[in-house]
Amino acid sequence: MSSDAAKSKPVLETIDWGRTEYQAALERQKALVSLRLIGEVPDTLVFTEHDSVFTIGMRQDAQQNLIWNEAQLKAKGVQVIRSNRGGDITYHGPGQIVGYPIISLQARRDLHAYLRDLEEVVIRTLATFGLQTARRDGKTGIWLDARKICAIGVAVRSWVTYHGFALNVNPDMSHFAGIVPCGITDGTVTSMQAELGKTIDIDDVQARLAVEFKYVFRNTAAPNEQS
Repeated sequence: MSSDAAKSKPVLETIDWGRTEYQAALERQKALVSLRLIGEVPDTLVFTEHDSVFTIGMRQDAQQNLIWNEAQLKAKGVQVIRSNRGGDITYHGPGQIVGYPIISLQARRDLHAYLRDLEEVVIRTLATFGLQTARRDGKTGIWLDARKICAIGVAVRSWVTYHGFALNVNPDMSHFAGIVPCGITDGTVTSMQAELGKTIDIDDVQARLAVEFKYVFRNTAAPNEQS
């Protein structure tokens, strides 16, 4: 393969930002999107764990699903930030894997298909840990019956994606009491720890997510990769 061909070959890079503050991570995402738009970086999957925060999405009336008042938020150490992602209100915090795919959809301008692929990554990952999850009609995210284990909310700029998914591995589930999670009125939230009855190695889950993301997106994010 020529050097020019090697440079043009699409790749998927995985980056672990570690623990981040939500707003700072959002600015880093936007910077990556700008670089992806001009071809300065390849398709990238970012992993992070956020400091405790409630993020309010673009859905109308999402604000009304915040339950805790300012005093309660301060006592619990939880920020509230408005976000430009899709969806309602959700919680991010330690023990939760947040994945931010910064990928170009120019080759397949289909946001619905992208969301289904993102869900498939999580479904396949959880299956390897013995959790048979599924989509739920009319709802976003990944579910075990009426229990939501992964929230999904995305944004797109000129067909480059950002925001993504939040998978509950071992988070402090008591923080979800401060909101109506994702506006859910006919279900609840859960975690891998709650479902499996033990603490889960978050690094193992993250590694599996990376494997499944590459597999599922092999014909979209990185169509020329053969491995």
